[in-house]
Amino acid sequence: MEKKIIVRPFNRSKLVIWLTVAGLALLTVYGFLTFDYKDIDLGEATSSMAATVKSMFLEPHLKHITFVEAIKALSVTLGLAFLTTLFGAIIALMLGLLASRNLVPGPVVAVVRGISAFIRAVPTVLWVLIFAVAAGLGSVAAVIGMTFHSVSYLVKAYSASYEELDDGVIEALKASGANWWQIVFQAVLPSSVSYILSWTFIRFEINFAVAVAMGAAAGAGGIGFDMFMASNFYYDVREVGMFTYLILAFAILLEVFATRMKRKLRLNV
Repeated sequence: MEKKIIVRPFNRSKLVIWLTVAGLALLTVYGFLTFDYKDIDLGEATSSMAATVKSMFLEPHLKHITFVEAIKALSVTLGLAFLTTLFGAIIALMLGLLASRNLVPGPVVAVVRGISAFIRAVPTVLWVLIFAVAAGLGSVAAVIGMTFHSVSYLVKAYSASYEELDDGVIEALKASGANWWQIVFQAVLPSSVSYILSWTFIRFEINFAVAVAMGAAAGAGGIGFDMFMASNFYYDVREVGMFTYLILAFAILLEVFATRMKRKLRLNV
């Protein structure tokens, strides 16, 4: 017997959606038509952009530093991302337990989640600049500020993974006489290892990208500072292209490593 395809009629909600999309499209077109281009020739500007992109990605080279120095700068950025992720994961591992509704009372959860939400709402660069007032611009302020934001991010992620545990398991452990710490180490953490690893690697990738930016914004050094010098001080787009390729290569290696780690962990579990 053939099944009939039920098509929902055009209703008020669909009308609102279509009107919203049409309004945004009209505003976009109006913005492009009325924007002050300051007598810029769009054709010439597009051609210049294409030439810049070609020089950056098809003719990369290193002129002001050597390849070994570029790798050292990349390792500094990597170290900054690794430290901030490590410190953030260790602190968030415990705070995430305090933000889980199935493990602690509601008021404690509300306080921890409220504080972490406030910290997440402030961009990482602002936290770095805030701590730079006390510690001065450099790697110390970058590590503290990035760790501060990493903790708030991982608290939310870890607590969500802890809450995935079936309440029946917790009740069974309580009925058998297990205390809070035994429940955490025998049930909660083992069942959340794969989630914890996944979220930690995601945060590591974020911290690596932030560390590149902090190299210039906060004077933390690393490849981000070299990119800033190449793009703003002596304007060598070919060198910027080489730095971009190095960062991209590391990002790919990190993704491959993370995928293999998670695959091995699933097999062992």
